[in-house]
Amino acid sequence: MAALLEIRGVSAWYGMIRALYDLNLTVEEGGVTALLGANGAGKTTTLRAIINMVRRNGTMVLSGDDISKCATETIVRRGVAQVPEGRGTFVGLTVEENLRLALHTRRSRAAALRDMEMVYDLFPRLRERQKQQAGTLSGGEQQMLAVGRALMLSPRLMLLDEPSFGLAPLVVREIFQVLARINTEQKVAMLIVEQNAALALELADTVYLLETGRVVASGPSDLVRNDEALRKAYLGY
Repeated sequence: MAALLEIRGVSAWYGMIRALYDLNLTVEEGGVTALLGANGAGKTTTLRAIINMVRRNGTMVLSGDDISKCATETIVRRGVAQVPEGRGTFVGLTVEENLRLALHTRRSRAAALRDMEMVYDLFPRLRERQKQQAGTLSGGEQQMLAVGRALMLSPRLMLLDEPSFGLAPLVVREIFQVLARINTEQKVAMLIVEQNAALALELADTVYLLETGRVVASGPSDLVRNDEALRKAYLGY
């Protein structure tokens, strides 16, 4: 597969504190890449660096185009959608209103409305609750809505930050099954940060292990899943 996103020598800072050190990472077209590691390893910072929400340097290449100096809005328009930790929905708006917010960013209203139907097909509970305020949804339903909002941007790449956080195991399994469908059926590439390493390894085809802002190991997910020493050293199981 061809590279969709290439990160080359990227470092990032919060004030004077350096959070990433010369990171190199590739997300393949249509692939699923997982970023795994302990809290504070730099996983979320990597996602923020990609969409230029943290001070950083280095090179970011999306489909052959250098986006290193692009504003966040430009990167989103070029097909990168983020599902942030903590859902990121507008709690005072209804489910339908949250999804419709993407309409003004789309060239074709008809295509956007078709995508809304796709979101409802993927998450039938959102269809049932389309007139309900997002703030009254369960945590799992809010996460479904956050994924749906990202899909409404018609992305080539989704950045997912802890999609299982705070959710019941059955809901987590349902959401990950839908993510697998999105990847397979819609050919949307994904870069996922996830504390549930075992679940992330099931979804991903490529894994990068981070420790204190550095890539310490990478490779096919099967290799990491079957390497007990690697798992115990960096994933804690």
